[in-house]
Amino acid sequence: MKNIVYFDLETRRSAAQVGGWGFAEKMGMSVGVTYSTRDQAYHIYTEDQVEALIEELRTADFVVGYNHIGFDYEVLQAFTFWSIKDVTHNLDICTYMSERLGHRLKLDSIAKVTLGGCSKTADGTDALKWWAEYEKTGNPQLMMDIARYCCFDVKVTMEVHKFGVENGYVLYENKQGEAVKIEVDWQ
Repeated sequence: MKNIVYFDLETRRSAAQVGGWGFAEKMGMSVGVTYSTRDQAYHIYTEDQVEALIEELRTADFVVGYNHIGFDYEVLQAFTFWSIKDVTHNLDICTYMSERLGHRLKLDSIAKVTLGGCSKTADGTDALKWWAEYEKTGNPQLMMDIARYCCFDVKVTMEVHKFGVENGYVLYENKQGEAVKIEVDWQ
């Protein structure tokens, strides 16, 4: 059976804190989450477990994420000497959609209409606030909040991908709030 690994991560620092989006390798990782179709399970990693996360991605048959090649892999690149994107097989849904539409979409813009109202539970700025508070207090509940949020993003990405595979299209919400259908070839 082909092992598809769905992936997302949250950072410790914002783009503003490290000098801009071009310095993703300086952002650090608070939590990384995968869902493996082989294991039928979520795996949650903290920064001290980043080597195991990279190994799971490297050995997957296929990695699916949302802007993971352009961002998440850049964050992880600080922890390894070889190019993660060159040693993995990927579908970056954000990149796929951007190439077809000529502009970027948020995951939420696709999920809300494709999955019938399902939307994200928080956003990356919330995860950054939780991390900053965790650093001050050591409250493990804050790490759980980050992990829960990241797990949900992985689940949403997985459900959008599955819908596209099964139906040959996904929907997205345009700037006028209308649902627009776009064909996808994610087989």
